[in-house]
Order: sequence, then structure tokens, then C-alpha cells
Amino acid sequence: MKFDITSIIEAVIILLSATVTCFLLPLVKSRLSAEKNEKLEFWISAAVKAAEQIFKGTQKAGLQKKDFVVQFLLSKGLVFDVDEVTALIESEVFKLNKEKAA
Repeated sequence: MKFDITSIIEAVIILLSATVTCFLLPLVKSRLSAEKNEKLEFWISAAVKAAEQIFKGTQKAGLQKKDFVVQFLLSKGLVFDVDEVTALIESEVFKLNKEKAA
């Protein structure tokens, strides 16, 4: 008597595919998002510090500084949400000002 294992192999493949789709892909995506966010935060920090240095002593240069940071990020080929980046820029400026005051 011959035993056909094709249906068992198909079931295992389907089970593995479902497992990868449900668990592994979201894990990989979250890891990639975390790496992207770390990279974005690094470049924002560098760009904010550069903008503070470049526009030092300039009255009311906030918009110029922000534009400089955004253009710098774009020149690095980073893709981002403007509202998210604006919040991160403000956070970095707050940290810098806090460090200066200390």
C-alpha cells in the first residue's frame, strides 16, 4: 500500500506560510521601523545642531533653521512625515536649550 504525503506537505507549507505572515513579517517590519526611526533621530539631532551653529546670532531664525533641517534630511534621502519630523525637531531644540541652560 502506497501512502501519498502530498496533502501533508501542502498542509505544512500552508501552516508555515501563515506563521510567517502572522508573526515573522510584523516583527521584521517593526525592527525596520525602529532602525529607520533611530536613523532619522540621529540625522535630526545633527541637523538641528548644525542649524543652531549656522544661524547663531540671527534674530527670529526659527523658520530658517527648521527649513535647513528639513532640506538636510531630504538631501540624505530620508522619507518622513512632516508632522512627525516637526515634533522631533522641537524635541531636539528643547534638549539643546535645556543643555545650554544647565
